[in-house]
Amino acid sequence: MEITQIQHGDLLVVSLNGRLDAHTAKAFEEHLVPLIDQGNKKIVVDFAKLDYISSAGLRVLLLAARKLGDAGGKIALCSLKPVIKTVFDIAGFSSVFSIFATPQAALAESLESQK
Repeated sequence: MEITQIQHGDLLVVSLNGRLDAHTAKAFEEHLVPLIDQGNKKIVVDFAKLDYISSAGLRVLLLAARKLGDAGGKIALCSLKPVIKTVFDIAGFSSVFSIFATPQAALAESLESQK
């Protein structure tokens, strides 16, 4: 799995490419947690190039959501492929996370909430 990130003001977009599963979840956690510890309070995870997510990947997202919540921040997701959206729906995570169609929609929502 490949992880890239782009900062948009106070919003950090983290993009995933490949598979988020038992083999890659630890690397994702080791990338994401320090970003939160460094003070990033608004994070969007872009799933546009993610092909698969397992329960191990869901666990990392839940961990990040809790850690951000404790710090007064929030995490959102965007660009979920239908198969990945189905996993979120079945796991009940669609109601836990804010999910947007695109990174731009998440950014617009973030800017709107600043007003």
